[in-house]
Amino acid sequence: MTSSNRLVFKPQNNQKVVPLPELTPEEKRFQQQRLKDICLLLENITLKEETTIKLILDCLYDIGVINLINKKIPNPPLNKLAKKLASTPKPIFRIIAWRWVRRNLPIRVTNWLHNRVKFK
Repeated sequence: MTSSNRLVFKPQNNQKVVPLPELTPEEKRFQQQRLKDICLLLENITLKEETTIKLILDCLYDIGVINLINKKIPNPPLNKLAKKLASTPKPIFRIIAWRWVRRNLPIRVTNWLHNRVKFK
């Protein structure tokens, strides 16, 4: 491809930035209602897919524990022992993590998605 065939964007000096119009109260209510709908749908998915989410949490726990032990315990014999003992608190982690996910995932994902579609 030659340089003459390339498309180059050159901003014009006379272009103006047009601000977005303010939302009407009706539009704001509509958006809030749709965000509530998204949050309810995500809560429903979270409860329906409890097993899948718990399996994901187990995988993340296994990866995180190995990485943490490798970082904090460089001594090979102690490292090996720590990895064997690391599975002991896993059920407690699963209970705490599941409660956190159930309470926080829907609203956090809703807020994240809302930020993706805002044009500011």
